[in-house]
Amino acid sequence: MKPDTHPAYHDLNVIMTDGTTFTTRTAGGKPGETLRLDIDPKSHPAWTGVQRIMDTGGQVAKFNKKFAGIGMRKG
Repeated sequence: MKPDTHPAYHDLNVIMTDGTTFTTRTAGGKPGETLRLDIDPKSHPAWTGVQRIMDTGGQVAKFNKKFAGIGMRKG
């Protein structure tokens, strides 16, 4: 391998959403830096299989109002 072509790896502390921590090695960030996760495998629906519908600003109500009549035929 050629010298000085690979990035310098250093430790990075990761804090998950439930407060658990682990250390990983990376070339990004600064040595000893801490990364706080907003979404991780313990809380994301893609991994947990549990979905929550969050109605931010009435988006679900707005959708239901807009498309309320679609699919209903008058005979």
